[in-house]
Order: sequence, then C-alpha cells, then structure tokens
Amino acid sequence: MTATDRAGHPLPYDTYREAVARETLRLAEVTEGADPATAVPSCPGWTLADLTRHVGALQRWFSTLLTGLVQEPPRSRDVELGLPGDAREQPGWVAAGVPAVQAVLRDVDPEAPMWAWGADRHARFWARRMLFETLVHRIDAEHALGLASAVDPVLAADGVDEFLVNLPYAGLFAPGVTKLRGDGETLAFRCAGADGRPGEEWRMRLDPDGFRLVDRETQEPGPATASVHGPAADLLLLLYGRRSCADPAFEVAGRTAVLDDWFAHTAF
Repeated sequence: MTATDRAGHPLPYDTYREAVARETLRLAEVTEGADPATAVPSCPGWTLADLTRHVGALQRWFSTLLTGLVQEPPRSRDVELGLPGDAREQPGWVAAGVPAVQAVLRDVDPEAPMWAWGADRHARFWARRMLFETLVHRIDAEHALGLASAVDPVLAADGVDEFLVNLPYAGLFAPGVTKLRGDGETLAFRCAGADGRPGEEWRMRLDPDGFRLVDRETQEPGPATASVHGPAADLLLLLYGRRSCADPAFEVAGRTAVLDDWFAHTAF
C-alpha cells in the first residue's frame, strides 16, 4: 500500500461531513462572547478574531472549490465571505456557514476527480482536510480561553494519517518541508490503541532527495532511527506544533537530533 493508496478516505465520507459540522459549531460556541482580541498562543500573532475569520473564510473557499470541482490550481482565494463588520459577531458568522458547507459536502461526489494540493486528487480530500483544519483550530481556541479539549481517538489517529500522507506535498504553503532531507533515517510515530486495541504506526523515511511515508507492507523490521509514542490526540497536536516531544505524554526513543530536524522543517 503506497502513500497515494492510503490517501483516500480511511473513515467513511459521512464521518468527515458530520464531524466538520460538529467541530465548526463547537468552535463557534467556544468563541461566542469571548473577547475577539484574546491572543491565541498556539498561533503566534493571531487573536480569536483572526482564528474565527480564518476558519470561516477557509471553509467557504473549500466549498467554492468543491462546487466547481476545479481541475487546476486556483489563481485566487477571493470568495464572497459576508464577513460581519464587528469581530464580536464572527462566531455567529462561522456557525451560520455550516448549513451551506454541509449542503456542498452532501451533494458532491466524494469520488469525483479534482485538483487538490495533497496526495488524493478527489473531492473527498477537501472534506478530510476541512475537518482537521477546523478541529485543530477549535483546540487552539479552547486553549486560548483556558478550556479543556477532547478529541475522539479514532478521529485523532485519522488526523495523524492525513497529516503525514499529505505533508510531502505541502511545500506549496510550507516551504520548509521541501528542505527536509536525510540519509535513509526513519522516524516512527506511534499512537496508543483505544479500548485495548493495538495502536497504529506511521514511518517516515528521510532520503537525500526528500522524504516519504513508508509502505507499511514493505517497511523493514526493527527499530526506527527515532520514534515517538503517545495517545493519538497528543500525537496529532505534536505534529501540528501544538505540543513538544518533551511533554510527559510521549515516549521518545532513538536519535533525538533527527526528531529535532523533522520538527524544524515541518512547522506550519
């Protein structure tokens, strides 16, 4: 199974569609009534107003791409936002966009070929991408307001997969990944299983010409050059730069310098 083969929709498509609505409404609920000028520490330089505007605008842009089933990279991100003039009204604006987003996700054929910046060039890519963009920013908002966050471990593990499958293609907006190189080192990211089930593992190989997700069926046995093991939700946030390997939630083994180089190039 190659990275491209794995880049479809490991969870049922409706799971993504329903979770997008749930996460978006949760973000709106969390930020409703909060000071829009509140800093968001996990997004340096951003306020809650910036965060809600980003999520609402991105969802509307994704919906425009899906509606048109675009076949080429778009030249502009300009879409009609209907953004309220008062930042305090932005949480309501985010929530108000949910029915239209849901209609687009419901009506589109997830198997329809279309442009996507990642590994999976089908409409389903955007539903999955929209979910994890929204989910991570929901957590950003909760942390900014001192609230506890919870993530379903099944969704979190799928988010780890989505991140690692698509990361080699992310140079379009994260140029650091294009400079990530190695000499055959492997990094293993392993999440703890839920309800007594074994966890999943993803191995990334660093080569002189770039990096890639290793085929699980053909990967070499034995320990990786470096590895991180932890709960799926924590692992997801680690990959997104919201956690540190030094956090007690993680078990780290191997050459930590390889991990340091990884995180130095994959932050976005």
